[in-house]
Amino acid sequence: MFRRLAVLAAALILAACSQQPAGEGGAPKTELAFSILSAESQQSAQRDWEPFLADMSKALGMPVKAYYGNNYTGLIEAMRFKQTDVGWFTNQSGLEAVRRANGEVFARSVNPTGPDGYEAVVIVRRGSGLTLEKLLACDRSLNFGMGDTKSTSGTLAPMTYLFAPRGIDPATCFKTVRSANHEANLFAVGSGTLDAATNNTASMERMEMLDTPLARRTLGAVEIVWRSPRIPEDPLIIRKDLDPALRRKIEAFMFSYGVGSTPEAARQRAILARIQTLPFKRADASHLLPVREMEATGELLQAKARGDQAGVAKAEAALAEIRRERAAVEPG
Repeated sequence: MFRRLAVLAAALILAACSQQPAGEGGAPKTELAFSILSAESQQSAQRDWEPFLADMSKALGMPVKAYYGNNYTGLIEAMRFKQTDVGWFTNQSGLEAVRRANGEVFARSVNPTGPDGYEAVVIVRRGSGLTLEKLLACDRSLNFGMGDTKSTSGTLAPMTYLFAPRGIDPATCFKTVRSANHEANLFAVGSGTLDAATNNTASMERMEMLDTPLARRTLGAVEIVWRSPRIPEDPLIIRKDLDPALRRKIEAFMFSYGVGSTPEAARQRAILARIQTLPFKRADASHLLPVREMEATGELLQAKARGDQAGVAKAEAALAEIRRERAAVEPG
């Protein structure tokens, strides 16, 4: 009888432990780390994100710590080394987090101002007389700004849709090429420090939403000379090895937050508006198909320009696989 009771007690203890979110070494997880790119200043990001993370902490019953980074490479590495558990990424950096950091897409943001998606753009100083044709003359007289190397709109989309099809390498086209976040590039073009730079419509809409004298002055000082095809909204990435019970709690919070017609739901939607999204939607690996297609298309164009037949074959095989996956998930 004693042995039976001991076995039963051990089983109950194990069952109780298995229901708690596990941290490193199997110990119950005591806090969640949520990664956020400080696309503008960290102070601005903290102000916008703190109310959301506070609500998330209450829902999960544990602290949710913000992990701010000023570039996506750092955020990818943080997830790879289990310093973060979940985060908001761009499409390209999200793809890298899936490939290298044991992450997977589980949700996506939703454009709060119109059709889903956004556009990469190239901006110049208003009244400068700089056109796209002059920009692409590649006489090495202009100073150009691009985004983080893992930025979809700051780097991948312009390379895929603007530079690669024309056989242009920005490093040899411009006098200088500077990598910075969208806000820094916007201010640099507006002030004349840069002649042109990449940006995106979501970032510019965010600046407009701030409605400060500096924001109005800066937006009024720039104009768009190129737009990309529409890019899908940003994915949220979660670590695959996160405790399933904790993941269910995260998903329950994320997909109910801001949903409904109650005053509380309205309060939550106002918080979401500050981070530029409507209530989050479920997503999976198929969300990354467009960015994989952009990536493979860019690689194909570059391989053709180099005369690299092996590279061409590899890129064409990648595009064929993407088409098969798209056919499997899209109706009709």
